[in-house]
Amino acid sequence: HKFITTYNNTGKMAKGKAKKSTVKFVIDCAAPVDDKVLDIASFEKYLNERIKVGDGKTGNLAQCGVVITRDRTKITVASPQDLGFSKRQLKYLSKRYLKKQQLRDYLRVIAKSKNSYELKYYQITAGDDEEAEE
Repeated sequence: HKFITTYNNTGKMAKGKAKKSTVKFVIDCAAPVDDKVLDIASFEKYLNERIKVGDGKTGNLAQCGVVITRDRTKITVASPQDLGFSKRQLKYLSKRYLKKQQLRDYLRVIAKSKNSYELKYYQITAGDDEEAEE
């Protein structure tokens, strides 16, 4: 019922409320990018190809009004509020990308705030090695 209503009014809603109801999700990749471990351009390309919006299909980001932008260390995904884009999907895709690049053992995806994730290195403590030797 709700889907039909929003579907019929898409033209008006997009023009009238585009500025007010946009949700932005940020993935902060500062640590791995500074260490030249992660290529942010290929990560952005990966997200562009893999994000599913609307009817659960990839490749229709532009039609749904989802915009992916990047600067040196951050990727921002802006989506219309009424689309109901999930932050969880970004975490899932980030983890899949890290796995593909064999970085999953070194980096983790952490929620920094309500609408942002951060890629951080795992904390490796020297104390564990000594305990294993005993």
